[in-house]
Amino acid sequence: MVKKPLWSAWSQVVVPAELVHEPNVTMTITHFNGTRKVTLTWMPMPVGAAVRNVTSNSSQCICTKTVYHNDHTIYTFVSYSAANISVIARNDVSVSPPAILQVPAEPASDLEACNKTLADEEINRRTCLEWYELQDASPVPKNVITLTGKMGKKKKKEVKKNLKDYIRYLYFEHRCQHGRPQTVKMCFFYQKEGVPLKEPQEVATFDETDISADLSWKAIPLAYQQGFLTHYRLCWVKISSQDEPEACDNIPASETRYHLENLKAGSKYNITLAGVTQVGEGPEATAIINTKPGKPMNVWLSFGLLFVFFLFSTTCTVVLKKIKVKIFPPVPKPVITDFIPHQSKTQEILEKKEEVHDELTLLKLYPEGKSVSEEAEDVRVLRDEWDDGTDEDVDHDRSTLEECSDDCSSPGSTDEEQRNSKGEITDLEQVDNELAMLIYKNGLVFDMKTELP
Repeated sequence: MVKKPLWSAWSQVVVPAELVHEPNVTMTITHFNGTRKVTLTWMPMPVGAAVRNVTSNSSQCICTKTVYHNDHTIYTFVSYSAANISVIARNDVSVSPPAILQVPAEPASDLEACNKTLADEEINRRTCLEWYELQDASPVPKNVITLTGKMGKKKKKEVKKNLKDYIRYLYFEHRCQHGRPQTVKMCFFYQKEGVPLKEPQEVATFDETDISADLSWKAIPLAYQQGFLTHYRLCWVKISSQDEPEACDNIPASETRYHLENLKAGSKYNITLAGVTQVGEGPEATAIINTKPGKPMNVWLSFGLLFVFFLFSTTCTVVLKKIKVKIFPPVPKPVITDFIPHQSKTQEILEKKEEVHDELTLLKLYPEGKSVSEEAEDVRVLRDEWDDGTDEDVDHDRSTLEECSDDCSSPGSTDEEQRNSKGEITDLEQVDNELAMLIYKNGLVFDMKTELP
């Protein structure tokens, strides 16, 4: 294509293309006991580039080991601390720009605090110590201090001077085991501790009731803690009440919420919250809680429970009585009616004395066709039958009849007028007197009807 080619037509030499782009690499991490295996894989390079090899380099303070698997894969081993891995491709003409891969440090959320390190002791060449300065919650350290066994005494003193007070560090201890880096210790470290410089942030209250309330807050920023928080100290006291003492409670440092109980309804409470380290207590954050007034429903609830108890007791009483009647039936009692003695009207009538008025006229009706002699004969027969009774009754009746006859024989009587009109007394009057004696017997009147034979 050019007028004067660089190579003659007979030459078979091929010039590779220059590597102007970094390799396209992907990374996979696998965890082992204190070691992480990093698998690096890159895409095939252009054919004209004629890549001769691809190499990697890790920024570790301890030994590193790289194993080539094939033309497109590399295995390398790193510790639990952060590492940067660079991958470079080479050919006979040039070297490609490095592909930088960052391996972050292991998460430090569940780590414990440690007060002692190997900085003051003699360490061998196969040991490496690292301090990551943690100013915030970012996983990427801002300042890294490294101490190895290859350093001299002067270098070690300078490293120790770089450790700051009241600053939290993430401490690592690495060792080289069989050509692979291994992390044997990982913890948080303070060169010197102090009290927190700030109070818990954004303290708020919510869900207030008549006897309880909830409290929430944000943790003290890491740069202002100046030590390991052992706990939060929460105190509350009722405002305008000198009788009630202040109540306090310790809350774990990992908590950011708390539920207050056993408060009084319709009251106002002052809340204080502070972070505490091994050195002491820091500044306090304050808040106010207003509990709601008591609910009148409690009174109705008490009445309801009382009514339910009364209903339950009444039901139990009725059921027990029914069971008792079935088990022990009652013994029947004789029915005795009340007897009220009284005198009958008839008896009262009988007890009254017989009274005979002057106008009373006793008449005897004779059946037709019967003579006086026959009637007298019948009267004598009746008298014989009545003689069987008591003589006293007969005498009494006779005396009564005699008195009545004497009265009746008075000039004002009707019989007297009849006798005066007729001018004679017949045997019929005697028969009437005898018949009247038979008719009135103890106040009873008998209507005697005799028939002729």
